[in-house]
Amino acid sequence: MNRTDFRRAAAVVALTGCATLLACSTQPPATTTTAKTPNKFAANATLRQIATAQDERNAAALLPFLAQPEVQYRREAALALASVQSKTATSALVARLQDDDASVRHAAAYALGQTADTTAEAALYQRINTETDATARRYELEALGRCTSRAGLGTLVRLPTVLATDTAALSGQAWGLYRAGLRGLTSEAAVSRLVQLLGSGNPVGARLAAANALARTRSLNLVPYAAAIGMAAQQDVNYAVRSGAATALGKAAAAPAVPAILATLTRRDPDYRVRVSALRAMNAAMYTQVKEAAWAALTDKNDQVALAAAEFFLAHATDESGTLFLEKANKITPWRVRATVLAAALHQPSPERAAIRGAVQERYAASTDFYEKGYLLKALGEDPAAFNFVKQATFTPNQPVVVGTYGLEALVAMRHQPDFPTSLHSEFAVVLRQGVLSHDVALMGIAAEAIRDPKLELRRLLPATDFLEQARDQLTLPRDLEAWQSLQQTIDFLRRRPATVTPVASAATHPINWTVVMDVPAGQRAVVRTSKGDITLRLLVEQAPGSVASFVELTRQGFYNGKNFHRVVPNFVAQGGCPRGDGWGSSDYNLRSEFADLRYGEGAVGLASAGKDTESCQWFITHAPTPHLDGRYTIFAQVVSGMDVVSRLDIGDRIDRVELVR
Repeated sequence: MNRTDFRRAAAVVALTGCATLLACSTQPPATTTTAKTPNKFAANATLRQIATAQDERNAAALLPFLAQPEVQYRREAALALASVQSKTATSALVARLQDDDASVRHAAAYALGQTADTTAEAALYQRINTETDATARRYELEALGRCTSRAGLGTLVRLPTVLATDTAALSGQAWGLYRAGLRGLTSEAAVSRLVQLLGSGNPVGARLAAANALARTRSLNLVPYAAAIGMAAQQDVNYAVRSGAATALGKAAAAPAVPAILATLTRRDPDYRVRVSALRAMNAAMYTQVKEAAWAALTDKNDQVALAAAEFFLAHATDESGTLFLEKANKITPWRVRATVLAAALHQPSPERAAIRGAVQERYAASTDFYEKGYLLKALGEDPAAFNFVKQATFTPNQPVVVGTYGLEALVAMRHQPDFPTSLHSEFAVVLRQGVLSHDVALMGIAAEAIRDPKLELRRLLPATDFLEQARDQLTLPRDLEAWQSLQQTIDFLRRRPATVTPVASAATHPINWTVVMDVPAGQRAVVRTSKGDITLRLLVEQAPGSVASFVELTRQGFYNGKNFHRVVPNFVAQGGCPRGDGWGSSDYNLRSEFADLRYGEGAVGLASAGKDTESCQWFITHAPTPHLDGRYTIFAQVVSGMDVVSRLDIGDRIDRVELVR
């Protein structure tokens, strides 16, 4: 996932009661400091030295700190190596699993997990059996899931008997199985164990991990477990567990009771995120059983739910009249929901298709909102007969770049339609060449991606690479990295050669601005004033100094003022900060990833990227826990108030300004 993909993812809690809540937390260690308390770097040159070595990806410079007598430096060095992710540090980190201090042990385990070196598997498993600290054991179990081999998965499934009732161990086991599942490592025993961990008697961290593992591990058949998963989806007290279980039910769709459960969740669950998950779990096979619930959801009080319902009809509606969708669209107020229903109308083969197409084109001409115009072009992408209209709209001079971006994406989607005329294949190739030579980074990147799409078979029509090389050489790095990547990948594809390594900017091109960092208090707040209301963030300067320094500098420059949220995915993220407004914009520098020991829970604020160490100015806020982003995208802030505003954000909503407050 990168910045353009984002257009199209730990509080230390007392080990009493729910002992493993930190497994689903995004918060940094609790602090009693005031907003004016200096951060940890302000008076400690050694910590700045460790962070600088992390930023420079200098594992060799960090290794000596692992042997320092000061606990803080050993811990910070281990956490720094979690961002560097060099296997040259594996043996030194394994040695720290024996450290006298539990916080160092859990930092070392976290770093080993981030490195994902299978040679650490045996040491992690051995440590689990002797570990005396519950938190460290949880980290070691999760790290084992990131490092385990397929042969060793069984050791993670079967906890030692002495740990059978240890709440931290149960949570660690569940997260370990989740991490292994994301890597494609699972088994019937692992699935059975996850279903057990989903049970209501287990700690919330274990239930959340189990629900997400069942939802996100590929190619699972969960029909035998439909009853247990359905119970969790309907009865768990935690909305995020219910949401994950609802998603998992999509893999048990063949079970007779599942459609009714999903329909009930869509109608009745009190949390909009669960309703979204239920709608997304519905499929074409259950269409007739759930469509009444989906019809009702089109007018849900939460626009994210309504959009998920519209997307359900676009993907799965069969034997419906296009006119029916047109009539429903005309009664819908939220423009994004309406445009998606219009897309569903055009998707249906019907005699009224021409009239529907005309209605969409008229709405496009009348709209003054360029994001709505983009979505209407996206709707027209369902109908190849709209090819000339969309082509003209895409390349109209002096229009907002957002319209052209959506337009070319619509043309590519149109080309994928099974009824796209063969007579237009050559003209479509000309359109892609025009996009590559447009000097617009979004059109260049989208067109290049389409040219290398093997399903479109464009090698015959566009065999030469000269125009792609010409366009690539006009780009400026690192600002135009994503367009460069797309063009270079297409050049390599057409030449049938291995992929060229992406040129990632080094730390020397934009080092951490320590003057800014030392001026940011440990409790620094930022208020994002939007057209929907205010969102207050706490900047995590002690966990992500380079990222926070960049955000603060851009904020002081007024960079974010007047920008838009250009991407909002229901029950996932709201993303903004793009200077173009379409996700293809960037600053003229890249940052290095800072993978602190933080989790993507509700309200985590992360930096979008085009791969490790390519972060820039775009950021996103999560609607709910999204653990598949953990350790892959920098978290630099946390929402402390205004999540109700975040839940109402939609594409095109304005960032009036961002202010630093104390």
